[in-house]
Amino acid sequence: MADAVTTQIIVDGPHNCIMKFTNISDGTGEAAVTKVDVSTLSGSPTRVGIRRIRGSTLGMGVQILWDATADVLAWYVPADHDSDQDFVHFSNIPNNAGAGVTGDIQFTTVGHTAGDVYTIILEMIKQY
Repeated sequence: MADAVTTQIIVDGPHNCIMKFTNISDGTGEAAVTKVDVSTLSGSPTRVGIRRIRGSTLGMGVQILWDATADVLAWYVPADHDSDQDFVHFSNIPNNAGAGVTGDIQFTTVGHTAGDVYTIILEMIKQY
């Protein structure tokens, strides 16, 4: 069995992208699972920057990672936490991954057990 996960694209415009992600864990969790694949976004961006993270976790934390040869932590949403982090006053968190950067965003769950959940909404700006 696997965690029950969903991805919903709310906006996929020429400059902005908003996506919602959910997970109801069966205890297996997620390890560097691609959640934002930039090659599937309209306009063919090479990367996205994170403008806002809204999230709620129950029982597990979530690492939000820039995908690269050695993944880079973009942000961490701790367990049992409601969050609304807005980075728009300085534009966004740019993807600073190094060698092998893909432009994608991955999630890894931390401390997951059966019944743990998360909902995360990422507001992103496309970079070309």
